[in-house]
Amino acid sequence: MKLLFLISSLDLTQPFSATPAWWQLLKGLYEEGIDVLAAPYQGPAIESLWWRAVPNPARLEGDLFKRARDLLRRVRGRGHRADLDRPGAEDLTAGERLIHTVTQTLIVPRWKRALGRVLERERDVDAVIFLTVPLNQLRGLARHLRDRYHVPVIAYDGDVPASLPGFQGFASGFRIYPGADLTEFDAFISNSKGGAARLEAMGARPVHVLYYAVDPEVYQPLSVPKDVDVFFYGHGAEYRAEWIEAMIARPSRALPGARFAVRGARLGDLGRAETLPYLSFSRLREYVCRSRINLCITRRAHTSVYASSSMRPFELGALGACIVANPYLGIEEWFDPGRELMVVNDAEEATDAYRWLLDHDDQRARMGEAARARVLKAHTFRHRAAELRAIVEALR
Repeated sequence: MKLLFLISSLDLTQPFSATPAWWQLLKGLYEEGIDVLAAPYQGPAIESLWWRAVPNPARLEGDLFKRARDLLRRVRGRGHRADLDRPGAEDLTAGERLIHTVTQTLIVPRWKRALGRVLERERDVDAVIFLTVPLNQLRGLARHLRDRYHVPVIAYDGDVPASLPGFQGFASGFRIYPGADLTEFDAFISNSKGGAARLEAMGARPVHVLYYAVDPEVYQPLSVPKDVDVFFYGHGAEYRAEWIEAMIARPSRALPGARFAVRGARLGDLGRAETLPYLSFSRLREYVCRSRINLCITRRAHTSVYASSSMRPFELGALGACIVANPYLGIEEWFDPGRELMVVNDAEEATDAYRWLLDHDDQRARMGEAARARVLKAHTFRHRAAELRAIVEALR
């Protein structure tokens, strides 16, 4: 099987949080024997051992747009927040209409030519997959590829439900649906089971669910002394400020003898928790493995829509962490609460859970071992690659 991806980015130095996940997915596809070609919508075409890179035909324009957008955000501030089902969420703003006019005039024709050349050269591509790219900016491209080259085209949105109208994405993201035509795709893939129904209501057919996962070779546990009691890593308090207060700030004050630490930015009041420096991914892995308890504080956008997967539970599980999570609708789809992780409902429960777990080393170890075993059994990117292969085969 051969798959051609139009992917949001391949550049790990840029602030696209899902890029490390997509690297692992493409590697998993390679390990499943699938020939992968990847063209980045933003930034450079980066070659690897696991895929062949396709040049970005609009890299200059994309870089200029990103610089202008970043400058505008610095001037306006980054305080954007959207509410679920906000009236008018499907309407385009004047700025978005201008962007879409430019992309339809200048960018989409370039992608038609660039991807067309790949399909003509390769001839045996089984599907083209648009992976977390702004579908409204690329309107008409999927239909063109389907009609001219007779190849299935799939839209894969890994940001559901935050990407849906009403949520409008995070402050760092695009609104990808206003103005898009979902009917031009042969199938959709969503990281969220609850979000799949919303995509169907917007016109997507059929919608498949493909959860996040991890590469267990990347997330290998380290044997290091545990000198942190409670640890959290993540960026931004958006959609989860109340849980950062309930699971970090208040318990850290209630447990003065425990060492709380975080690695992240823009998290608000952290109580007594200290901030650890970010040096590399390997240091983040070390922080997790050094910590007796690891917190999974997931944003409301994901916790409120059933089984909306994110990377963090699988990352912590693969590292054998003792996980304490905020309420997460559908988390039982991936882990067994009470055995493979613990869920707390408020600051008092969090404080009591930390106190009990810190007094029971054996229980923490059992939970961490069970969580890692569950990941290895069902939640690696080799599993997701096999599921993606089955989706494509069904279309063919």
